[in-house]
Amino acid sequence: MPEFVALLAFLFATVAFSIDAMLPGLPQIAAELTPDAVNRAQLLILIFMFGIGFGTIIAGPVSDAFGRKITVTMGMAIYAFGAALAYFAQSLELVLVARAIQGFGTAAPRIVALAIIRDLYEGRRMAQITSLTQTVFMVIPAVAPFIGSYVIDAFGWRSLFILFVIFALINTLWLNLRQPETLSREKRRPLNPTKVLQAFKEVTSNRRVMIYTAALTLGSVQMTGMLASVQPIYDVTYGRADAFPTWFALSALLAAAGPVLNAVVVLRIGMRRLAMWAYGLQTVLALAFFIAYQTGALSPTASFVLWFIWSSSIFIMAGLTFGNLIALALQPLGHIAGTAASVINAVSIIVSVSLAIGIGQAFNGTPVPLLIATVVCSAAAFWLIRGTTDDPS
Repeated sequence: MPEFVALLAFLFATVAFSIDAMLPGLPQIAAELTPDAVNRAQLLILIFMFGIGFGTIIAGPVSDAFGRKITVTMGMAIYAFGAALAYFAQSLELVLVARAIQGFGTAAPRIVALAIIRDLYEGRRMAQITSLTQTVFMVIPAVAPFIGSYVIDAFGWRSLFILFVIFALINTLWLNLRQPETLSREKRRPLNPTKVLQAFKEVTSNRRVMIYTAALTLGSVQMTGMLASVQPIYDVTYGRADAFPTWFALSALLAAAGPVLNAVVVLRIGMRRLAMWAYGLQTVLALAFFIAYQTGALSPTASFVLWFIWSSSIFIMAGLTFGNLIALALQPLGHIAGTAASVINAVSIIVSVSLAIGIGQAFNGTPVPLLIATVVCSAAAFWLIRGTTDDPS
């Protein structure tokens, strides 16, 4: 079990590592490739997630048809190709295309890891295993900015893409050498467009599944908006660009409290109530910080301390909501776990990134656009979950 959890955590972490390791390099990339519109550098994060969203639609059905391990292997190969293309790209536009290809490939380990868990577990036990993988996974966001900053200082920002290729190779070898296939041949679904569409229809016609997917999407908007805005806020708003990797690492370590707490109490309290309470509390926290910031009652030091605490709470909230909402949505869909995970995650990612682009480009030197978006999204997610019934055991 420890190795199983660690392996899945590293598969999930392909996304986080590919985003967080790049954050320290955004100022240099902006200065070199888009000096007249520095906010455009955020698109390197957002277009990567767009690629994940579209890749997610493909990865689930492919894994249901051919198996989990081969799907991850193919996805990692596409991811590595995108990284190599980005290394040689000489324009922002070509780097964005390469990042989209990277994201497309990354969808496979992200989605198939969920399907592997669902192959073996269900209900609250699935949520508990997911939380444990997220706890290990949080180590990656904590160290990724440090690794990224060291690599950039030593070899330049392009060398990050070589690092991504190495990370993909390690994950692929680990999976193929150590993890047995979890989807037996008799349970595989042929990659037939009609059957895939039937599975999509089954997912989207289930009202309960779509409510939890909408709540997950609203949470993803906040997280994606935070990832797009966090480095500029540390840099422009608070003048702490050099210390950004340290503060971000501390936030990531604090965020581990979310999945740890979830793994401890989810079997007793339930997935639905934990997610609902997390969104309700986040609504209050974001609104309180927004009011304090707008009234000018905070000193620069107090403002930064509150920003750090609040931004960390966004990551903690994710640990108390994402795994639970995905488990709730997948509960009635075990027979099409891969396709179901694809639909749920594709909707969540594509919609959230579309909205987060607006949040990131609205950055005006303050955290206000991000705070407003968080209040609206958390309140709406709380309201949606409140209208559902208790989750299964």
